[in-house]
Amino acid sequence: MSYRKFTIEESKAVVLPEENLDTDQIIPARFLKTTTREGFGENLFYDRRYDKDGRAIEDFVLNRKECAGTILVAGRNFGCGSSREHAAWALADYGFMAVVSSFFADIFRSNALNNGLLPVQVSEEFLAKIFDYSKNHNGITLKINLMEKEISIPSSGECENFEISNYKQNCLINGFDDIDYLASNLKEIEEYEVFKLSSL
Repeated sequence: MSYRKFTIEESKAVVLPEENLDTDQIIPARFLKTTTREGFGENLFYDRRYDKDGRAIEDFVLNRKECAGTILVAGRNFGCGSSREHAAWALADYGFMAVVSSFFADIFRSNALNNGLLPVQVSEEFLAKIFDYSKNHNGITLKINLMEKEISIPSSGECENFEISNYKQNCLINGFDDIDYLASNLKEIEEYEVFKLSSL
């Protein structure tokens, strides 16, 4: 399955300054009744977005029109809890290209990268700057340059580098999943196999 190509993403951020947002908050267990990736976005943070009668909770960030964007910023330890891959599916299906936090649960990070969603881990200090700027300026725009492995606040000029393996960086830039990546190297693989056979 191919994904959206990610090179440079500049967007108003959706800021949710809470720690320990676990996968059950991201996508409640009762919605895990399908194995396809489509449709999960409408249930993203469902119990935070809607009351028990299904009415939108107006002050929740995803329900505020002025907070629309493709970059989600959250507090430390994002994606903790169960290992459900559906959390990454829901975030990507909703339209997010990246999630920014100072720490990600390892399994969530892996699931995100395998589903075309970029987890950007920043320092506690840089995350605090994002939260403070957003609070003081009624929102914040962020720019993520995957080619340079850099995240910045364009209005202030502050920036920080983040880590990602060269392999996953290549996959995201080209919109590849693991199978797409292998297919893109098919010629080289075939040439290597011919070389090995000829050396026997």
